[in-house]
This record gives sequence, C-alpha cells and structure tokens, in this order.
Amino acid sequence: MTDFKNAKKITTHTLREMKEEHVKISMLTAYDYSLARIVDDAGIDVILVGDSASNVMAGHETTLPITLDQMIYHASSVVRGVSRALVVVDLPFGSYQGNSKEALNSAIRIMKESGALLTSLLQQPLLMASIKNIKMKK
Repeated sequence: MTDFKNAKKITTHTLREMKEEHVKISMLTAYDYSLARIVDDAGIDVILVGDSASNVMAGHETTLPITLDQMIYHASSVVRGVSRALVVVDLPFGSYQGNSKEALNSAIRIMKESGALLTSLLQQPLLMASIKNIKMKK
C-alpha cells in the first residue's frame, strides 16, 4: 500500500510534469475537513472545492446562492484537512463577472483567507480580461 501521507505535495509544477509524462491526474470534490482528509489520504492529486457546495451542503437547487464568504469557509476547512493534494476553489457566481478588478479581488480573498493556491472560474468570452488580469498578478 502506498503511503501518501509522506508523499510530495502536489503543485502546479507537479501537475505539468504528470501531464508531460502522460501520468493520469486524479481529482475529486470535497467541501469539509473530514472528507478532505479521506480524499487526501487516498492519494487523490487535486481536490476541488466546488460551488456545488450550494447544492450538496446547503440544499439549494442551483449553485447561484453560494457566496464568496461561504466558499472561503468551505475552502478553509478543506485546506486544513489536506497534506498532499492541490486544492482548487471555484469562484462563485457574482464574484467575478462584474469586471476584472472584482475577479482579481475575489481570487485574492479566496487564496489569502483559505490558504488554497488555485481558483477556478467558468470561462466565458466576456471574462477573458478578468482571466488575463488574474494570471498576470501571479
């Protein structure tokens, strides 16, 4: 049995190497500390904290009601439960569509307040300026 607890931390560099070497990358969703521990201990490479927490954890019919503060709460819980996997957090609806500055500020808040290293957003042609602005600030 592989000991993933002592394995190297997954980074974007690690993912790039895995892709170049044609190694499969595993990814699952988690919304809380307990599930994040289980998923991380199983050796999953990437954990997504999805805006689907709105449906799964809060019982909403859509992902629209979840707020940036709620995403930060879930992301913080997941980050605390992970020792190896890379954590990616969805930017919730309404936190990035207004303009590129709003998108950047939302991404910064998630990263700063949760400890997650990556954010994710639904790419649309009108959002390309926001995506470029966030990528340039790295």
